[in-house]
Amino acid sequence: MLSFWCSVQAMDQVFPSKASGQFGRRMRRERGAKVPVIVITGFLGAGKTTLLKRFLETPEGAGTAIVVNEFGEAGIDDALLRASADETILMGNGCLCCISRTDLQDTLRRMVIERERGEIPDFRRIVIETSGLADPSPILQTFATDRALGGVFHVEAVIAVVDAENGVKTLDWSSEARKQVILADRLVVTKTDIAKDQTDALTAQLRKLNAAADIVTAVSGKIDPNRLIEPADTLRNTFVAEADHSDGIGSFVLTEAKPIKWATFSRIMETLITLRGSDLLRVKGFLDVEGCKGPVLVQFVQHLAPPPVELETWPDGNRESRVVFITRNMPEQQVRTLFDAVKALAL
Repeated sequence: MLSFWCSVQAMDQVFPSKASGQFGRRMRRERGAKVPVIVITGFLGAGKTTLLKRFLETPEGAGTAIVVNEFGEAGIDDALLRASADETILMGNGCLCCISRTDLQDTLRRMVIERERGEIPDFRRIVIETSGLADPSPILQTFATDRALGGVFHVEAVIAVVDAENGVKTLDWSSEARKQVILADRLVVTKTDIAKDQTDALTAQLRKLNAAADIVTAVSGKIDPNRLIEPADTLRNTFVAEADHSDGIGSFVLTEAKPIKWATFSRIMETLITLRGSDLLRVKGFLDVEGCKGPVLVQFVQHLAPPPVELETWPDGNRESRVVFITRNMPEQQVRTLFDAVKALAL
């Protein structure tokens, strides 16, 4: 079996709780439950900092820890943070900001320790703002490779910010910008007040790159704050199979009406990772696993995956297993054939 899938006994040891199911602590909004993480990415100048500043000014932004994942000696945008040389900055509205100039894992571990000691305020969520040229994949991999962090945090949504003024041209020439959009659960279009005539063209381009993502329009850097922090609706049925991307990146969703055995699914993913792990850019979905009351949330980034999490309830009443694949040069039919073959052998 895959090395990152723990046995039932091991998971219970890692996440001891009376409410534990076979995948450890169920996802709940109580103290002791995993802290949701929102990753905000977007190309240089897209408006990420302005969006965060507006969010922190709202009641919904209270209790948010901001991790600015930047490297080097440059300071952080003063529009978001007050002038300070400290790595940890206490902000208004019950918020906290950490500047990560070294290793993101070290920053997150330190935050957990300092929170337990009472050295920093408690926080209900973390928002990670990436640098403008960042590929979000390594951040997702952080939570997949570090079992301790995976037991504390849960990536709830990846949001890509795209500005209407320069977005079309940027997406044409920048592979980094395209990947940010392709891997996102939600897209926020900014600067529409100064580039109204370009919004339609940009929206069409975004739909071509990522047909499944919600598209939200920001006005003067403001959106409904709940759209920034709500769980991602990655599994909408509007997902288009084999979307045509210039980088050879395709997307599709696999569904299964009947409950699936966990051993069967893990064997399928083990095979895919062994053969084509580097081309599994992002996999995320809900599974109706035999013996589980709620859906099991699974995520993969290339060769890596955080531990699966059993949610308390199904979000929409639909118990159908749904797994979204974002892949590179991997035809949907080949993956479907593998799924069918392994399921047939497992009967």
